Amino acid sequence: MEKLLTFQDELNDYREYFHRAAAQYDQTMAHHLELQQLIDEYSRFVINPSNHVIWEQLQEERSDELSLIADDLRQISARCVAIMEKYRALKLLDGSSGITDYFRNIESCIEQEFSGFQVTSASRVLMVGSGSFPMTPLLIARRTGAEVVGIDIDEESVQLGRAIVDQLGQGLNIRLLSNPVEELEFTGTATHIIFSSTVEQKYDIMDRLYPLTGKEVIVAMRYGDGLKSLFNFPSQETDSRKWQQAGKILRPDQVFDIALYRKENIR
Repeated sequence: MEKLLTFQDELNDYREYFHRAAAQYDQTMAHHLELQQLIDEYSRFVINPSNHVIWEQLQEERSDELSLIADDLRQISARCVAIMEKYRALKLLDGSSGITDYFRNIESCIEQEFSGFQVTSASRVLMVGSGSFPMTPLLIARRTGAEVVGIDIDEESVQLGRAIVDQLGQGLNIRLLSNPVEELEFTGTATHIIFSSTVEQKYDIMDRLYPLTGKEVIVAMRYGDGLKSLFNFPSQETDSRKWQQAGKILRPDQVFDIALYRKENIR
C-alpha cells in the first residue's frame, strides 16, 4: 500500500511541475530547458514497465481521486507537449538545433507508423493536430512525395509550423491550416488521415469525418491506454456502423500506440 501511495504522490508531483511549466510560457525560450527535462523524464516514467504494474494495481481501487489526477495530468501534459513543440520551433528558427528524448521517441513512432498503411506519391494525407514542429507532415512528404495538409486549432502553432516548413521542407507539398475538417476541400479526397495522440476530441472528429471522406480512406489514430493515458488521450469505442478497427500497432517502449480504422463498408 505504501508503494501505491508513493506512486500517487509522484503523479501529483508531475501534475504540479507541468502546471508550473505551462504558466511560465511567454513565447520566448526562457524556460525551455526545464520543460525539456520534465517531458523527457515523464516519457521515461510512462513507458517504464514497473510503473505499468503499479498503475494497474491502483486502477483496481477505482479511486475518484486518482481519476481526477489522471484527467488533469492528461490535459496539462498535452498542453506542455504543445508548448515544447513551440520551444523547439523557436530554437530552430533562432539558428539552433537539437532533439530531446521525447521528440526522438515520437520520430521513431512515425517510422513504425508507416508499416500500418502504404503511403505513396499519389496519396493525400491529412494530419489532425500538426503542431508547431510538424514532424509527421515533413517526414511523410519527404519520404513519399505525397501531398500533406496539417490542421491545428492553435493559430500560433500554425504560424510556427509554416515557418518550420519554409525552412526544412522547401519544395515539399505541405500546407498547414487552422480550418476545421468540414471546411477543407482536401478532406473529401484524403486517402489517409492521422490523428495526434494529444487531440482530445479526436474520436468526435473522426465521427464527423465519416460522411465527408471517401470509402477507402484509412485512419491512423494515435492513442495511449493504461499508464500511457496519462500522456495521451485514450482509445474509444467507435460506431460499428461507420468505422471498423483494421489493426493496432503496439509499442511498449514508445509513448503512444496506433489504432488503424477503415470504413465499415470496406471488406
